[in-house]
Amino acid sequence: MIRITREADYGIVLMTALAQAEGQPRSAALLAQQRRLPLPMVSKILKALARAGLLASLRGVQGGYQLARPATEISAADIIGALEGPLAITECSDESHDGCARMEHCEVSGHWSRINRAIHAALQSVSLVEMSHPDPLQPLHFHPLHRAMAGQIAGRPV
Repeated sequence: MIRITREADYGIVLMTALAQAEGQPRSAALLAQQRRLPLPMVSKILKALARAGLLASLRGVQGGYQLARPATEISAADIIGALEGPLAITECSDESHDGCARMEHCEVSGHWSRINRAIHAALQSVSLVEMSHPDPLQPLHFHPLHRAMAGQIAGRPV
């Protein structure tokens, strides 16, 4: 299963709250209370997002955090990347990876890079402004492997 971390999930939740605040600074404590998240984790996430340049931190009584640029210019990929690092579905698709001992014998490594780029493009195409507006819940439908294919994968005759 491919999954983003809880930290990245909460990061998107917090960023949507700040997008909905329309430029008004929000404190970590207020965001934690509004979104019912643990304050220590909220503080850690907000600091990381500020270090990545996605948030501006304002000091003082009226201080807090606000978006560093318009919500239309921040993508889901930006937020996840700021909290998890570069997207890499496998080690060999990570740009910082120096190579794989199995590379010369691997027939699929080039495909992982293509899949990684497709996932990144999909996340890049969803803006924070889109994420901050409720979307009707749509159930996920997973398509089970075709029965013949499942038998072949399991090594059983069909």
